[in-house]
Amino acid sequence: MIYSMTGYGKSVLQLPTKKITIELKSLNSKNLDLNARMPTIYREKELIIRKLLADKLVRGKVDFSIYVEVTADDSSTQINKPVVNQYIKQLKDVVNGDEIELLKMAVRFPDALNTVREEIDEDEWNAIKTEIDNAVTSLNDYRLNEGKTLEADFRKRIENIDTILEQVIKMDPDRIKAVRERLLKGVEELKEKYDENRFEQELVYYIEKFDITEEKVRLKNHLNYFIETLNTKDSNGKKLGFIGQEIGREINTIGSKSNYAPMQQLVVQMKDELEKIKEQLLNVL
Repeated sequence: MIYSMTGYGKSVLQLPTKKITIELKSLNSKNLDLNARMPTIYREKELIIRKLLADKLVRGKVDFSIYVEVTADDSSTQINKPVVNQYIKQLKDVVNGDEIELLKMAVRFPDALNTVREEIDEDEWNAIKTEIDNAVTSLNDYRLNEGKTLEADFRKRIENIDTILEQVIKMDPDRIKAVRERLLKGVEELKEKYDENRFEQELVYYIEKFDITEEKVRLKNHLNYFIETLNTKDSNGKKLGFIGQEIGREINTIGSKSNYAPMQQLVVQMKDELEKIKEQLLNVL
């Protein structure tokens, strides 16, 4: 089972005086790259939020946002009445004017308005924390669904490589025969006498250098290990990436040793399938 790093989660909390919307967006990244946007009142909880997200999201480029929409009267700004009255009194000593006009002037002066710093209510915070959990769950559900699509594609690609490998195995005897005939023909074209026994020994030694038995066995094992890892409970994109590298190493070695055009064509097909796997592995958690 695997999870994609791409996902989206959202949760909405309706309080008596405000509506709080929590959003999570995630893209692929080698590590956890968390960007948090929230109103000032919730900044004191940012470290707690970051730890909560890090524990549950593990990896990815994550954008976390809290949006607050005030739905009822809940102003934290109040008129500083003693200061405003003092300003009006002083203005009356300077000019004779309508009190409404003097009030308009007074409220523009320094300290005429007090902004009370909001303190986050513990019950409100507990409710928000629950909604963050809900948003994370929503994001992980999205990641799981994306992961199922990726997993199906991986299984198809691995199966394709395995099918092509079977063709390579079947073709190998013909390859050895063709290499042998090509070398023998080259020697005969020289029209020089040679020791047939010595030539045969050298030929066997040379052909052994092109033997791909070990590579075929290792590649088969790596393909099986890839599928076994897909079947595990945990999503481990890094481990799958390492296995993919080993698969690529064996395919490349087979290609360099093949010395046979039909087999090299099969190697190109395996490389093409593996490249598509590697591209998708970048998005696996």
